[in-house]
Amino acid sequence: MRVIIAEKPSLARAIADALPGSAKRSDGAIHVGDTIVSWCLGHLLEQAAPDAYDPRYKQWRLDHLPIVPERWKLMPRSKARGQLEVLRGLLKQANELVHAGDPDREGQLLVQEVIEYLGWKGPVSRLLINDLNRPAVKQALARLEDNRIYHPLYRAAEARSRADWLYGINLSRAWTLTGRQAGHDGVLSVGRVQTPVLGLVVRRDQAIARFVPRPFHVLWADFKVEQGIVRGWWQPGEQHPLDDQGRLLQRGPADALAARLPDAEGVLSTLDARTRRQAPPLPYSLSALQVDAARRYKLSAKAVLDTCQSLYERHRLITYPRSDCRYLPEAHLSEARKTLQGACAHDPALTGWLAGADFTLRSKAWNDKQVGAHHALAPTGLRPDFARLSANEANVFRLIARNVLAQFYPALQTREIKAEFSVLNELFRAQGQEILMPGWKPLFTTREEAPPLPAMREGEPARVVDQAVEDRETRPPEPFTDASLIKAMMNIARYVDDPEVKRTLRDTDGLGTEATRAGILETLLDRGYLVRQGSALRATRTGQALIDALPDAATRPERTALWEQRLRAIAEGNDQVAPFMANLVADLHTLLAGADTQRMRQALTTAEGFEATATKRGRGKTSRRGTSSKRTASKSGTTKRAPRSHRRAKTTNS
Repeated sequence: MRVIIAEKPSLARAIADALPGSAKRSDGAIHVGDTIVSWCLGHLLEQAAPDAYDPRYKQWRLDHLPIVPERWKLMPRSKARGQLEVLRGLLKQANELVHAGDPDREGQLLVQEVIEYLGWKGPVSRLLINDLNRPAVKQALARLEDNRIYHPLYRAAEARSRADWLYGINLSRAWTLTGRQAGHDGVLSVGRVQTPVLGLVVRRDQAIARFVPRPFHVLWADFKVEQGIVRGWWQPGEQHPLDDQGRLLQRGPADALAARLPDAEGVLSTLDARTRRQAPPLPYSLSALQVDAARRYKLSAKAVLDTCQSLYERHRLITYPRSDCRYLPEAHLSEARKTLQGACAHDPALTGWLAGADFTLRSKAWNDKQVGAHHALAPTGLRPDFARLSANEANVFRLIARNVLAQFYPALQTREIKAEFSVLNELFRAQGQEILMPGWKPLFTTREEAPPLPAMREGEPARVVDQAVEDRETRPPEPFTDASLIKAMMNIARYVDDPEVKRTLRDTDGLGTEATRAGILETLLDRGYLVRQGSALRATRTGQALIDALPDAATRPERTALWEQRLRAIAEGNDQVAPFMANLVADLHTLLAGADTQRMRQALTTAEGFEATATKRGRGKTSRRGTSSKRTASKSGTTKRAPRSHRRAKTTNS
């Protein structure tokens, strides 16, 4: 008898539907011929608590730390015991076993740890499914592999699980105990990924609260050329008082020049016009989709993940969603027209985009060399019943289908123009863009583009017909949102100062994984370290105090991102678990030496004062916002409204 263990019931049902023969259901399994398909319910097992290794660890004491098990133990989760017993009974009858976890590191761990816990000694095959539709599942069933190929992936996932336990248990106990000694009532949770993410938000909030706006001044002039009027922005020389970004700090020089400009004759001294081609955006990875859906529909990262899981499991409209890849298999190209015709049925927007697609085109998205365990998110080709989809499901599905459709649109072609005007021995710059061929662009925006600059030629005369000096202010950094924080986690190298580490991190997957980033944000919110304030994510007093009390290395992204790199190397067979774990234990000793009650007490006091100051400043800005006429601009001359105030959130203790 063959037993197939799927990661979850929805996957088990899809496998059973693809097997030849009629299905018969029993408690915790589906029987089809000589095959029984069963399932896990997420993780059936979890790392044992510290007191399972030694009863004295039930009491939290600093002198117990670090707790490092010699032999690791797994325990059944309380709600999973029944299904675990079902699997135990099936394995006693089996002569063939198939591992059907999701095609990623966590999916490999989730099923394989159950197989090993139940003591199976026979061979194991691996079934990899990216698409729950019957034809795709049948193809996967015909391509079973030896599970031993994926043993390094399992070891990497197991090392991650144990490393998380060591890091979280030891540091959370240490800083909770010092927090209690400092007067904080509650558990202070520390994690290898969640804490550096919290650190990003805390440092951003502190930069906003400490920001002091500085005034600067800009001068523009409208130049009459042969074919129209062009606005240029003065580029003051170094003889004037400038900041490090070249902005004018005193109004006097701008006023003096403005007084001389009316009807002044000048010349278009330099003209640079270049035609550019831009390929369509690639199909989505999960994180890229979370960023776009947050910006367009104000969806949280978790809402996007949950919506994708529903589209994948319940409706079977999209392929495996927890993917970090933005490329598609070359074999899918031949079926793309048929797939997209099915996906775009019954929706006016998608049908309209489909009509404009040219299926003779081939974009760079079709690339087997860029496809790993799974490929980019894509429609499966089933016809969606939009009446059965929620608004979020319909919106997210359209985004996924749109990005695949875009691969069959021509490139966007633009002409980018940069012009320099010389007048009264001073330099003014203008720039603009003209769309020559919209290509894929109409699928992504309905905004009206700025009118193009008129036709110009280098050396033609230019006369000043209007001018003005504007007073502006520098603006603080924007607070993090779901979109910008997910993007920061994806591109974590931008937040690292060490050049060598920065180079290393550019080649890794960033902070967290596609499958965990949404959960990390929700964990920080649930534990009271972050709050939502409109679309912004802000740190609470507790969150700020925890970051300030921890050693700086525990709050920065370098360590955890490099861990992910080591785990990836283990998964690919290029590194070993033992040295990784030894390095971790050495790190723990160093970090635990930094647990200090006085530092925690000071951090709590500082965070409280910081929050009060930030709240007061935010209220002050709010009262002035209605009367302010100031605007902000970049050096290139793009004008933006002055920043809104950012009030501090109420404290939420975890």
